[in-house]
Amino acid sequence: MKVKLITFVIFFALSIHTALAGGFQLNEQNARAMAMGGAFTAISDDPSAVYFNAAGMTQLSGINFMLGTTLIAPTFSFRGVSPNVTEYDAAKQTFFPTHFFATYRYNNDLAFGIGFDSPFGLASKWDPNWVGKYLAIETKLQAFAITPEVAYNLMDNLSVSAGLIYSFATVTISQKTPQTPFAGDAFTTLTGKSNSAWGFDLGALYKPSPDLSFGVSFHSQVKYKFTGTASTSGAAQLASQLPNGSASADITTPLNLAFGVGYKVLSNLLLSFDFQYVGWSSYDTLSVSFASPKVVESSPRLYDNSYIIRLGGEYGLTSDLKIRAGIYYDKDPVKPQYLNPSLPDADRLGFSCGFGYKLSNNFNIDAAYLYIRGSQLTVNNSLENYLQGVSPFNGTYNTAANLVSLTLSYGL
Repeated sequence: MKVKLITFVIFFALSIHTALAGGFQLNEQNARAMAMGGAFTAISDDPSAVYFNAAGMTQLSGINFMLGTTLIAPTFSFRGVSPNVTEYDAAKQTFFPTHFFATYRYNNDLAFGIGFDSPFGLASKWDPNWVGKYLAIETKLQAFAITPEVAYNLMDNLSVSAGLIYSFATVTISQKTPQTPFAGDAFTTLTGKSNSAWGFDLGALYKPSPDLSFGVSFHSQVKYKFTGTASTSGAAQLASQLPNGSASADITTPLNLAFGVGYKVLSNLLLSFDFQYVGWSSYDTLSVSFASPKVVESSPRLYDNSYIIRLGGEYGLTSDLKIRAGIYYDKDPVKPQYLNPSLPDADRLGFSCGFGYKLSNNFNIDAAYLYIRGSQLTVNNSLENYLQGVSPFNGTYNTAANLVSLTLSYGL
């Protein structure tokens, strides 16, 4: 039974950390930026600068508001366990993370802003009786952040910014644990929330000419301390020896460092490029503590640092209507042997398009569509075992997602 408990704890560790991997990091915080492949670090000339590069707030005048949401519809499938070829599809789910930003230009050199967004989110849900039920059935994570920002013009063409990140999150994880042939499976669910988590961000924007701009932004790690409750049902005569009661775990999200350049090739054509570094290697171990039975287990998570390359463009058809397109490549930080079906991850390509329309001098609407395709990934050396230390979870994963975003902005 101790082996079964430790197995569950380790699987829990894998699940909660995978939930924070690349697939759950949300950079879609503005329809305009999403339509341009997220290449917005050196642009940041609307209220979403609060998220992408707050130094850009000095480009705005007066008071500005932005409110929007993004429909996210991911799909996951698994074919295996090798050498079998059975294909399993995760349940189709839809999510609507919201973003809100406000800025205020105090004088020619000083600007303030505040934002509310979801930096991490989404979920996966598999059939309770599928082949990977001992690894993952349901994983759900929602993280929220409030970010007050200040920006200042050091020179006419150079601005800098600094801000705080206040964040909190909730998590739900469920899976089965094998018992005996006669007792059946135990079903364990863990629900939890974090305490107040803090971080910071910095930014800079340099415009050597009206047509050329360079930007850099840094978002620090944020350490979440999750506390919650584990409950186990089924296989009554054995369930008491599996997690029941309080549980806790510390999770640290990676730092993000982005460099960008924007260039107005023509009076009505803007191109932008971003390189985003994601410091996943800072997280190498996860420890989970359960109160009943009392146990602390650690699991190595040797993720690699990763990066995202982004390219976008915006073309003005008229003074009021702009069309946009973008592409990006997102490098998977997860080593294949550690891949877990709680969130199948892979190298990903994103293709986006959209438009912006100026309804009045003060009111704009932006819309975007993004298709994300993960490269097919076959795992032949999995360290995930779906039957108590035997039968590695080898097989083929496929992932994709459709995203539609709508953002409204208003300036006074």
